[in-house]
Amino acid sequence: MTTDEVPPGTGLDQDGCFVREGSLERVPAAFAPVVAGLTAALEARFPPGRVRSTYLYGSIPRGTAVPGVSDLDALLVLRDGPTAADRAAARAAEAALDAAFPQIDGAGILLMTADRLLSEAERYDGAWFVACLCTPLSGPDVTAALPRYRPTSLLARETNGDLHRRLPALRRRAAEATGAERVRLTRGVSRTLVRTGFTLVMPRWGGWTSDLAASAEVFARYYPAHADPMRAAARAARDPAGYPALLDELLDGLAPWLAGEYLAVHGAKAPRPEDP
Repeated sequence: MTTDEVPPGTGLDQDGCFVREGSLERVPAAFAPVVAGLTAALEARFPPGRVRSTYLYGSIPRGTAVPGVSDLDALLVLRDGPTAADRAAARAAEAALDAAFPQIDGAGILLMTADRLLSEAERYDGAWFVACLCTPLSGPDVTAALPRYRPTSLLARETNGDLHRRLPALRRRAAEATGAERVRLTRGVSRTLVRTGFTLVMPRWGGWTSDLAASAEVFARYYPAHADPMRAAARAARDPAGYPALLDELLDGLAPWLAGEYLAVHGAKAPRPEDP
């Protein structure tokens, strides 16, 4: 893929605002049972009325999921909490789905309340994420009344302007991780760096894509000197086991440079109450 194949304006409407990127109609046929299984797993593990709304995000609602490679990503908007029981229910549902469906390589369920999601602190982070990158599966769309979003520096800052704060913990985890945990961490770090690299240049490029390979190519247009490690990160995000040495290389090289450049260009993300 070349940058010429990723035109500016991708993911935006004629007014320059984000278009919600997924839909249930785009779910590949192979993953329809997985989505149905998610609904059943949540109904079995959460009390009636506990979950206000359920969303899908990631490759499955975008229609790009690959059987045996892609994971299932969901977000639950709870009435309040989340509690320890909610977290345990989500972990149990993740494990059950991963065991039941060979189509997916893992499942992840995020928990959030509507009050937090719609708070001022989350306006250009969690709320934007749900409004633009999540597909409603059940319940009301809690972001329906929010204003439209554009690819601005403010959005870039509030979505990914905290890499500098996250790096020490990521390095500690990398130093301790082995086996399957290291593979999972490589995937997570690779995804984080590619998405951070993309949002670094998003306002200049003037568009949106969640495709990691395309994101790396858009980044490469503006930072050719760092294009190779970013492309490697995009490859490792899809096949982390195939790049066993890349995690340390990324955390020692691309990541600290990217954290510093992000601060210089967009500034630091506003701290959240849970931040250390």
